Amino acid sequence: MNFFFRKNNRRTESAEYPEFREVPAEKEAPAAPMPPGQKPPTDEKKNDDSSARFSARTPVCSFDRLILAPVVRHRIDALLARIRHHRMLYEEWNLQKIDPQGRHVAVNFYGASGTGKTMCAEALAAALGKNIIEVSYAELESKYVGETSKNIQAAFRAATEQDAVLFFDEADSLLGKRLSNVSQASDHAVNTSRSVMLKQLDAFEGIVVFASNLVESFDRAFVRRILEHIELPLPGSAELPVLWQHFIVPRITGRDALDWARLSEISAGFSPALILDAVKLACGRAVTEAGDSAEPLLTMAHLEDAVAQIARAREVVGVHGKGNR
Repeated sequence: MNFFFRKNNRRTESAEYPEFREVPAEKEAPAAPMPPGQKPPTDEKKNDDSSARFSARTPVCSFDRLILAPVVRHRIDALLARIRHHRMLYEEWNLQKIDPQGRHVAVNFYGASGTGKTMCAEALAAALGKNIIEVSYAELESKYVGETSKNIQAAFRAATEQDAVLFFDEADSLLGKRLSNVSQASDHAVNTSRSVMLKQLDAFEGIVVFASNLVESFDRAFVRRILEHIELPLPGSAELPVLWQHFIVPRITGRDALDWARLSEISAGFSPALILDAVKLACGRAVTEAGDSAEPLLTMAHLEDAVAQIARAREVVGVHGKGNR
């Protein structure tokens, strides 16, 4: 039996055999001439740029559409002022000399699900006149070793190239504490990706926004690198009636007869996302009951039933909102 090895496109027999010889490689047939005006095919792998997967888009929300507690709005306004004057602070006043990592601005919106963290990220980008690149953990994670780190680098590179706000949703999956007992390759990959995130964050000169409802799991190294941590609490007694009036738009028949105080009372502890769900559920029932023969009319009964249904769902299956929004 002969064993062959490839070297420089030539096939050779194993050296342990005395009749060692080279076998000439087969010549490839010449390529057919290209038709006039047609370009030769390119190697897609060579031209692939992973950063192209992260595209910036126009923000769809602004702060004038958000109903925030006064203390939250005040902190956001102060943050915007600091961002707008960042160049003066770090270049003209030379704060970069004492804070070399301050070239970037990192913000973390945290709070319960459904409190508007994603909308605040969108509104922040809109207020700064920038597009936004939204990245979820699912878009970064890969089953292949090393690919998650490459995806993180690609996201930061895309934000730099497109001059966009970089927004990481579900940030607790990315900024969690590094593992101290590394026992398998997956553990090493997790630590590597978090180290890469730290390095990319230090080198980045743009604006990064994180959103999380598990902020207590953040590694302290990330906590130190984030300029502002802004909590978005559940709406209180002052915000609840405003939210109900905002979501039940004036064109809905029956709006004028609703009891806003009662709606606020029965929805205590609800996030804005849950209130929106209740409105959609109640309006759907009102239209279904009316059918084609009568004009739909939204009533308190529809809304109370919807709130009760969502409250039961929270108790049974733990529905607290939609994802990490």
